[in-house]
Amino acid sequence: MASELEKIFGARSTPPAQEARRLGMVIGGSLSEGLTVKLDPRIAVEGLAVGRYVVIRGYRRRFFGMITDIRLDSANPDLARMPPDPDDPLIREMVAGIGVFGQIHVQPMLVLEEGDPLPRPVKTVPAHFSPVYEATEEEVHAIFRPRVKEREDRYFIIGEPLDMPGVRIPLNLDRFVERSSGVFGKSGTGKTFLARLLLAGVIYHNASVALVFDMHNEYGWSALGEEGRVKGLKQLPECFSRVVIATLDEESSRRRDSRYDLVIRIGYDQIEPEDVELLRGVIGLTEVQIGALYMLRRRLGPSWLRILLEEDRAPVEVEEGGEEVPPDPLTELVERDLITSSTLGALQRKLGLFHRFRFLVPQTTEDAAQGILDRILRGQSVVLEFGRYGNDMAAYVLVANYLTRRIHAEYVRRKEAALGDLAQEPPHLMIVVEEAHKFLQPGIAEHTVFGTIARELRKYNVTLLIIDQRPSQIDSEVLSQIGTRVLCLLDHEEDVRAALAGISGASRLREVLARLETKQQALLLGHAVPMPVVVRTRSYDASFYEELAREDSPEDLVARYRRAMWGEDED
Repeated sequence: MASELEKIFGARSTPPAQEARRLGMVIGGSLSEGLTVKLDPRIAVEGLAVGRYVVIRGYRRRFFGMITDIRLDSANPDLARMPPDPDDPLIREMVAGIGVFGQIHVQPMLVLEEGDPLPRPVKTVPAHFSPVYEATEEEVHAIFRPRVKEREDRYFIIGEPLDMPGVRIPLNLDRFVERSSGVFGKSGTGKTFLARLLLAGVIYHNASVALVFDMHNEYGWSALGEEGRVKGLKQLPECFSRVVIATLDEESSRRRDSRYDLVIRIGYDQIEPEDVELLRGVIGLTEVQIGALYMLRRRLGPSWLRILLEEDRAPVEVEEGGEEVPPDPLTELVERDLITSSTLGALQRKLGLFHRFRFLVPQTTEDAAQGILDRILRGQSVVLEFGRYGNDMAAYVLVANYLTRRIHAEYVRRKEAALGDLAQEPPHLMIVVEEAHKFLQPGIAEHTVFGTIARELRKYNVTLLIIDQRPSQIDSEVLSQIGTRVLCLLDHEEDVRAALAGISGASRLREVLARLETKQQALLLGHAVPMPVVVRTRSYDASFYEELAREDSPEDLVARYRRAMWGEDED
């Protein structure tokens, strides 16, 4: 019988050299809903877990899939109504595997064909009774190893698959920064830890420069970990000269012994209504008040905000035209019915919080955006520490919007001026924002620079790394443009649905996502990995620093990756 089948389908796919444990056989399913696998009697159901990789060996193909559900079943429904005595081991063994048995649901994701070294998307299913095995290290490496002609020094080990200690999963950094990416998870699941780990790989391997809006001072010089303080990005091997720490709060940086390089000061005359408009959801600006901001800018010139917030006004000269403003220009605007006194009073009250921000000054000759841009163009990543202002959402949104708008505009100008000359183009920039839903809410994202960057993909060499605990509050169009998603545990159904929106097999991956541990586990999927993978992320500690220090050159890195992961020294 086997020989007749082999004449039709060809010889059954050859198992890998490493011995794999057989789990069971395929008994049903479909391409869209996944496959049902009946477990062999000797397999303990409680020894399996969702998220584990399995391989289904067909006649000419090996189907690579993930366990997405585990269930118990019985051949006779009467067994559920009249179960045998659990204390009788003989009866229990007699019915195990025949009367009662375990089943797993497997979502096939990739297929390896005989003679083709590259995994392909699944477009069919294996036949009934095809054997199912646990995936071996060799098979995992066949899926995740860099393809021919790809630069292996641009890969970063992110962690290990579930229940496969010692198997290393590499992240394609070029593909990771090529499109905007997201790190999502509820509070306390280690989103910042994961983002810092990803940034360490990006910066160390020169995949991109980064502009990090460090809301809670956890990326630059040092941060508080579960076992004490850990090094920030600037202290990592080979990264001291590649990372610049800027601060809005010198006092806080000195108190934390942060070795900052740049102090950020922003003048009132440098702020435009577009910079303030994004605060609508933070301080409650209405459409009428936002319109009044633009009117004030047109009538008062660059000094509009300084005049609005001045308590003791005196004659002020407008930079454009050199005309002298009356002692109380705001009163004149009210008298001319260009703005109501109630709207003016509301703006002064709501924007009065700017007086608390010491990084805002009436006038300055410095250009904060240009200072940061100069360092980015030199290939240095910039971490902007917010110090005491990290818990003030208004300060965070204002500064992030102010700097991003100007840097993105300059990138657009330089990219278009280069006319396709790669040598003249600015380096790729990844902008990192926490609490991203504040910038990317529905109805607002399409009008902000952050929404523009997300939709542009890599058109102007700028992408986003967004970090958030409520992906459901991010505009759906923006989420659809997220290339790589790193998902920690999420418990709100709306957030789970948003995080997996547009992903093939999302309904099955929900079960995997819902059962992640709260720490150091994540589901990776999208542009930078060939298929979804649940990983136990590598530690960010002394062993991580030492490992980076050993990677002395791209050539050494390639050789070490091949020895450690694939047991080879050359192609």
